[in-house]
Amino acid sequence: VEVVESGGEVVPVGGSLRLTCIASGLPNDEYAMAWFRQAPGKEREGVAIAHTDGSTSVADALKGRFTISKDNAKKTLYLQMNSLKPEDTAMYYCAADEKLRLRDAYVSRRYDRPRYWGQGTQVTVSS
Repeated sequence: VEVVESGGEVVPVGGSLRLTCIASGLPNDEYAMAWFRQAPGKEREGVAIAHTDGSTSVADALKGRFTISKDNAKKTLYLQMNSLKPEDTAMYYCAADEKLRLRDAYVSRRYDRPRYWGQGTQVTVSS
């Protein structure tokens, strides 16, 4: 399994950005995907998750600004980020794993649980 994120860059406050994550080698369709982020000096946090039944969830603090979507055929996950703020500056990571394992990791903040991570893509919101 390989997970690769892209799309991170420097954007001005109030700008928009779309991140892309491609997962290859997933053994079946029972693998969910999610976005996490980690700012310097802070703990990793869950951003959004796309479940295998098509449902999605975005962290409460980011609802209204961030949207997650998934192209199942392409095994590609997207994160649309609007009205970006300086506090959104972080390394954004994509993870993939069996649906129950990833859901547990996301909800329980057990970030050691997902087995497949990308290398991360840096988002910097410049004021």
